[in-house]
Amino acid sequence: MSIHANELAPPGAAVPEVSGAHGTHDAIIMKPSYDPNLVNEDLAPLRKQTWGTYNIFAFWMSDVHSVGGYVTAGSLFSLGLVSWQVLIALIVGIVIVQVFCNLVAKPSQVSGTPYPVICRASFGVKGANIPAIIRGLIAVAWYGIQTYLASAAFMVVALRFYPELAPYADLKQYGFAGLSALGWASFMFLWVVQALVFWRGMDAIRVFIDWAGPAVYVVMIALAGYLVAKAGLGNVGLTLGEVKYTGWAALPVMLNAIALVVSYFSGPMLNFGDFSRYGSSFAAVKRGNFWGLPVNFLGFSLLTVITASATVPVFGHLITDPVETVSRIDSTFAVVLGAFTFMVATIGINIVANFVSPAFDFSNVAPKRISWRMGGMIAAVGSIFITPWNLYNNPAVIHYTLDILGAFIGPLFGILIADFYLVKKERIVLDDLYTMSPAGSYWYENGYNRAAVTALIPSALVPALCVLVPSLGVLANFTWFIGCALGFVIYLALMRRQPVLAAQPAE
Repeated sequence: MSIHANELAPPGAAVPEVSGAHGTHDAIIMKPSYDPNLVNEDLAPLRKQTWGTYNIFAFWMSDVHSVGGYVTAGSLFSLGLVSWQVLIALIVGIVIVQVFCNLVAKPSQVSGTPYPVICRASFGVKGANIPAIIRGLIAVAWYGIQTYLASAAFMVVALRFYPELAPYADLKQYGFAGLSALGWASFMFLWVVQALVFWRGMDAIRVFIDWAGPAVYVVMIALAGYLVAKAGLGNVGLTLGEVKYTGWAALPVMLNAIALVVSYFSGPMLNFGDFSRYGSSFAAVKRGNFWGLPVNFLGFSLLTVITASATVPVFGHLITDPVETVSRIDSTFAVVLGAFTFMVATIGINIVANFVSPAFDFSNVAPKRISWRMGGMIAAVGSIFITPWNLYNNPAVIHYTLDILGAFIGPLFGILIADFYLVKKERIVLDDLYTMSPAGSYWYENGYNRAAVTALIPSALVPALCVLVPSLGVLANFTWFIGCALGFVIYLALMRRQPVLAAQPAE
């Protein structure tokens, strides 16, 4: 990996103080030569990178420890496989995620730039808005859904203390746009709480995720211990439901399970550079990925399946929703603690996966007008107008909307990796990421790299067809892999047809 020598200001050079996502300090590099249409204090490369192994580890804990993560992990153990087959699929899937996260982390960590900025190297300084907007729109949809899931946990607490509010939780009596009055109040409360954490900047987000992930583990262990004690150890297993597949018949199901794991992490994996840019070293990021992905996800999944398995003898039927599980416990303290913890956990994943990403993405579109904070608030406001509860409660709508948007994630990943490692040979001319000069390495044609845009179209269209065409439904779970492979191969082929401009700093 090499970065052209022009990426650092001379020792002792004055660096203007700015106030943005990183506070008011000299943590960034802001040169007079940087075009204001491509940079602000939030998109500028970092001078100080302070996140260590634990911070990256905590990031992944916040990403995994949520209601969605709980349900996803539990679903793997209810696919009709025996437990050891599920564990193999889980480990293979999460190791694939770890390897790919290391690949996507490196360009942003060594350059100190967020995902949409590093995309300028492959799509062009203007063309980078294409992947930025796509990723931002996906994050808006998921931001709304995760906020809605967190608000459900808050409603459990509210109704536990104030049962007289029950009529306001009835959609038929007090409802608007598909959500009850209490649901609206809960949703907007969580919406404001998340906005307050986000508004304080990346340092506040780092502090939040540093304690949120471990806190969920404490409550999860306590919940699992409580349910196992009530159920009896002999009544708890690692297989949820009947075993339907044995021998070679289990292999396709295991492959589907692997694909589900990778797909679950595909969004955060694509824009992981938004966080790896803060890593003090690439080695620290890799260590954080190891502890936060294979080790953490395996531990969380085992806790999940043990807890879900114990709900059968304790409550009489399988419960895969952790909020519903804690709501059935007799102790008010346990219900409040459990619901509050899962609420915090879902806020954690929402901020790291669905708030920070569109903040950088939308800011990249118009840096002079849209700051990091404004970009995040655009996503937050947009998440209200899509009425995410209607999206979440309609399987067909959520399937087609999110899966078609998700069809773009794999190709964007494949193009980024192919460009950085094989086309550019891990070389970045940092200053040229911030120049509109036609002499810049990433100007291409009027600021757009036709090869990247051309590669994106078919490599996203094919996965989308796998979602839309019933006869291709067997491939639906593999759309990320299909899109990633097509984007990688097509982009590489197109770039090899055109000479790569010498990586020289623009004047």
